[in-house]
Amino acid sequence: MIPSTVQNEVRARLRGAEEEHQVKVILAVESGSRAWGFASPNSDYDARFIYVHRPEWYLSVGLEEQRDVIEFPILDEIDINGWDLRKALRLFWKSNPGFVEWIQSPIVYESMGTFHERALQLLPRVYSLESGIYHYRSMAKTNYRAYLQAEMVPLKKYFYVLRPLLAVRWIERFGTPAPIEFDKLRCVVEGEPELQQAIDDLLDVKRTWPEMGLSPRVALIQLFIERDLQRLDTIATFRNGRGDVESALSTLFRQVLKEVWGMSPTSDDIYWAC
Repeated sequence: MIPSTVQNEVRARLRGAEEEHQVKVILAVESGSRAWGFASPNSDYDARFIYVHRPEWYLSVGLEEQRDVIEFPILDEIDINGWDLRKALRLFWKSNPGFVEWIQSPIVYESMGTFHERALQLLPRVYSLESGIYHYRSMAKTNYRAYLQAEMVPLKKYFYVLRPLLAVRWIERFGTPAPIEFDKLRCVVEGEPELQQAIDDLLDVKRTWPEMGLSPRVALIQLFIERDLQRLDTIATFRNGRGDVESALSTLFRQVLKEVWGMSPTSDDIYWAC
């Protein structure tokens, strides 16, 4: 649960961004550990948003030179920034893990119109399972090598290896984008009760203590991670058919512009394409 004071502050900053940059925010969510479900008491609030400019902003010779992000300094443990709609959809086209996780966040600060619903409907069609596996495998390996090979390890980093490993297993088992909530991902190891108990014990510590510090390695979790990393080196390429993704995303782009501003392009001009 996000405290009402934080929700109000996030929304106040969004209204400020809309006024300053002459945009409309169409989706704002919480990302990071609070959305994943294993935040510490002192974790930052990582608010992320998608916004849309007026249609004429996109009809510019210098479009590619225009700034397409809005960022705020971290203040009072609130880290908030956003992407322009066109940037977001181009990243969606590439199965960008940030955007894919934003639209799946269980914590939504606000949603305008039908963008969120339509993006989720497109997710199975747009998402590249191969890219997802590559991303999560790389994330798991990087965090393991950086934090979990010493005798004393930062316990919280176990979650930054476990979550991507479970996400890969989800993609392999279900052939769909992995949910971002850690509790949902755990179903892929439901047949390993001792591992589940070790994870529960670690979660209790993570959710209770502001800083977990360095501790001896957790043998059961360490063994699972090392075996699964070895397994991932041998798995076959996992592909799915995506169809005409560019056309679908360009259509969504136009629909959002019309919905938000009551305007839409009158031709198939290249500037309207994602």
